[in-house]
Amino acid sequence: MEKKERKGIVLFSEYKRGEAIKKALEKSREDILFELRESKLKGRGGAGFPTATKWNMVAAAKSDKKYIICNADEGEPGTFKDRVLLLEYPELVFDGMVVAGYTIGASEGIVYLRGEYEYMLKSLNDYLEAMRKDNLLGKNIAGKKGFDFDITIRLGSGAYVCGEETALIESLEGNRGEARNRPPYPVNTGYMGKPTVVNNVETLASVPHIVLKGGEWFKKYGTDKSTGSKLFSVSGDCERPGVYELQWGTTINELLEIVGAKDAKAVQVGGASGICIPKSQFDRSLAYEDAATGGSIMIFGEGRNMLHVLKNFMEFFVEESCGQCTPCRIGNTKLLEGIEMIEKGEYTFSYVNKLKELGQTMKVASKCGLGQSSPNAFISILENFKEEIFNGNGGRNGK
Repeated sequence: MEKKERKGIVLFSEYKRGEAIKKALEKSREDILFELRESKLKGRGGAGFPTATKWNMVAAAKSDKKYIICNADEGEPGTFKDRVLLLEYPELVFDGMVVAGYTIGASEGIVYLRGEYEYMLKSLNDYLEAMRKDNLLGKNIAGKKGFDFDITIRLGSGAYVCGEETALIESLEGNRGEARNRPPYPVNTGYMGKPTVVNNVETLASVPHIVLKGGEWFKKYGTDKSTGSKLFSVSGDCERPGVYELQWGTTINELLEIVGAKDAKAVQVGGASGICIPKSQFDRSLAYEDAATGGSIMIFGEGRNMLHVLKNFMEFFVEESCGQCTPCRIGNTKLLEGIEMIEKGEYTFSYVNKLKELGQTMKVASKCGLGQSSPNAFISILENFKEEIFNGNGGRNGK
């Protein structure tokens, strides 16, 4: 796999395969958990759960078997940064999994790979085989007697909902990809009923650098509540789309300048399930405490019709809802119907406001992250671009 020349402060900085594994095996599990806690690393998939807390709960669990699962089901529209890590920096992802396995006491790791990424499968398996030959996977890893750990790759089937960790686990077990009721949580009752850590690709890729350079070094970057760096998948109306590593706390304006977006009127932060930010708010920071994101940044120029953008998003969610819970199954359909009514001018503002209320209800009543986040674009676009969308018109039936 050919690695492109990329410059970055953490993930895209220099690293040699196996370094973090050997360093970790010289430490106690408690020392690794301490450094991870000091780093304040949070889940890079979007939820932002403290990584050290998740690892510590599984490390403390009593079980004859534990698992580490890498969530590589990168299905959020506009997100493609995990693909870059897997293709160009597999040493970070897989070394991070081995360190996690050692720390929590797991003997098996599983990569749940997005179905559309099947073309990566051979190169990733070849890389894992090379790790086995170098004694970085398998029995007595790097000479550490008793530490046995291996990794397998399993393909998803293209279901967006399987990006949610419990739906992912259901899929791995051969069941329909639907979110589980929680509690119990995967840290107690995960894959095959055993304690399981599920981490995003980027989260695991951050671990080797933290092991080598320490938690204090990592948290020098970013903000107090959002430490380290973040990979952003930038697409849309800009001169230089691509994957960028920037510190947490970077403003939207700063990002737009880096990627050459000269006439942006809106930025969708967090993919289709994120929020749409207008030009008047481009001074907001990309951070957990402000404009949080799993990495997707979509830029819309002055020529874009924001109602058409919103309709595209909602059609996606209607298609991808697993249908298990009523708020998501019916709610997304009703929101899409509302958009179609606005297109035709067959709406009232009172009805639009009721749809916004429905969206707020979905956010608290839906079972998983799909239904909890799908109304975000609906609410934010109708609110921030109401003059463009409604054009001062109350619809055929008045206000």
